[in-house]
Amino acid sequence: MQPNSEQPGPRHTHDADHEIESLAEFDRAAASGSLAGRRIQSLDLTDRTFALLSTDTAESVFLGCAMEPDAAAKVRAGGALFFPPLPDLPFDPYRSSLYGPDELFEGLSRAGYEATPDARTYHWYQQTRTDGDIFASMLRSIHDDAVSDALDEHLAGARVVGLMGGHAVERGSAVYTGTARLGRLLARDGLTVATGGGPGAMEAANLGAYAAPFEDTMLDAALELLAKAPHFTPSLTDWAQVAFEVRRCWPGGHSSVGIPTWFYGHEPPNAFASHIAKYFVNAVREDGLLARCHAGVVYLPGAAGTVQEIFDHATPNYYASRGEPTPMVLVNREHWTEKLPAWPLLQALATDRAMAGRIVLVDSVDEVPDALARLATETAS
Repeated sequence: MQPNSEQPGPRHTHDADHEIESLAEFDRAAASGSLAGRRIQSLDLTDRTFALLSTDTAESVFLGCAMEPDAAAKVRAGGALFFPPLPDLPFDPYRSSLYGPDELFEGLSRAGYEATPDARTYHWYQQTRTDGDIFASMLRSIHDDAVSDALDEHLAGARVVGLMGGHAVERGSAVYTGTARLGRLLARDGLTVATGGGPGAMEAANLGAYAAPFEDTMLDAALELLAKAPHFTPSLTDWAQVAFEVRRCWPGGHSSVGIPTWFYGHEPPNAFASHIAKYFVNAVREDGLLARCHAGVVYLPGAAGTVQEIFDHATPNYYASRGEPTPMVLVNREHWTEKLPAWPLLQALATDRAMAGRIVLVDSVDEVPDALARLATETAS
């Protein structure tokens, strides 16, 4: 696994000579006679006992791989580090891929949200976050680093644009509708839409990206269907089930990324992000989300969380700590100059800095694509 970093640097591709994340990769490596120095991640190797017994495993690391006892004993004796699976956990700390909505919401229709892996992981986090158990904190750290590694592999070469906004935006509202249409437009322009992965404006943006391959009427119909459960309260189960109904009616939507956190576990992930990087540590999640949005970040009206994201983004732009400043587009002049006047402060920070040419305030979501294109041109020049 690659360490998480504030400045991730060039995007890396999967190193098949070092990390092994599928049985096919394992079989190819074992056929060569050596797994020495490899990192084998979260695989069921119970049917690969002969290969493990007959292959060099010196200085290799097995992370959460299931195997027969004699195979486990052999790889340890052969100089490997072996971190066994932990079947009693509601999550896999060594996972090699991002989550999907079907995985996090498994069991929703049968037993309701409280029975899903997402809810059970949140309850585990609540129980362990303050008990001082170093083993639990280690598992959380390993999990979050594994998710960061999978996220970098997934986004390699993508042009990522972030859409940030409040979780309280209700389905059926004008803001929700406008955000969904913006997400659709950006996805159709070839950008990878990334959000905080939760409800409200975040869900709307992922929904819009999901709708990109369909006729425009699909999004209108989906919005009407979703309005039956406008908010994740009072029933999170009803809220999520309507989203999966949309996915069943229109399968095969476009991909996008959601990056939520169990720190705010009372806010569920949304079902329209095809790839979900869910973290325990909110600071790692927020910094990682913003750092990966090289095509810019759009800030829709929000409250404290969105304000925090604006200035989490502004700080590396101000110091150029990640290289060239990346575009920042704030949407809704009244919100960002009067209700929560972040824009005047952002302007003041940008004075005489390279970031001054990378920030813009617009009145509506309709102006966002042109603003991003304009800022991208200025960045390139």
